[in-house]
Amino acid sequence: MKLWSDSFKDGGNIPGEFAFCVIDPVNHVAMSSNRNPHLAWSGVPAGTESLVLICDDYDVPSRGDDVNQEGRTVPADLPRTVFFHWTLIELPGNTKSIAAGQFSAGVTTRGKPGPEAPGGTRHGINDYTGWFDGDEQMKGDDFGYDGPCPQWNDSIIHHYRFTLYALDISYVPVEGNFTGQQVLDAIKGHVLDQASITGTYTLNPSLTRAA
Repeated sequence: MKLWSDSFKDGGNIPGEFAFCVIDPVNHVAMSSNRNPHLAWSGVPAGTESLVLICDDYDVPSRGDDVNQEGRTVPADLPRTVFFHWTLIELPGNTKSIAAGQFSAGVTTRGKPGPEAPGGTRHGINDYTGWFDGDEQMKGDDFGYDGPCPQWNDSIIHHYRFTLYALDISYVPVEGNFTGQQVLDAIKGHVLDQASITGTYTLNPSLTRAA
């Protein structure tokens, strides 16, 4: 299988329109248009019953001590963990692409609806659900795609991995507010093939200048 995007190059920067936040010179960050990027693929194996798409950031700080704190920096050597930005399941096996903005356009406060999604697909909750749990203006169950918003004082550029899985099943056995990890566990033994591309993003102006 081959996966690509007209919205960004594999290994290249993700434009701000596909991010949750962009750099703001006064307040560090500002909300962005939060559109899902275009994705297309080829070489889906025979016998594919459905497709799963997952986007994750594997550069998220494992501790929040320094996160978004004035006068402090998240150190590069801090252990990192995974943050799920998008879990989309039960795409028909004959689907060839996803248009930019097809599943997300704009930031939604106090949760995003789901799990039902366009075309008979389903969305899992993303990890902003937990991130905003203590924020009265933003908290709620966030289904579907919410783009990059890495820590504005992180010393490393974050990597956002989009992975498409071709499955030999038409229905993924998960229900309710399912997560990306639950889907990965549920599709074990059912993956016929997979393909990934990765984009980068930062809200740290010094890293933007360095790039």
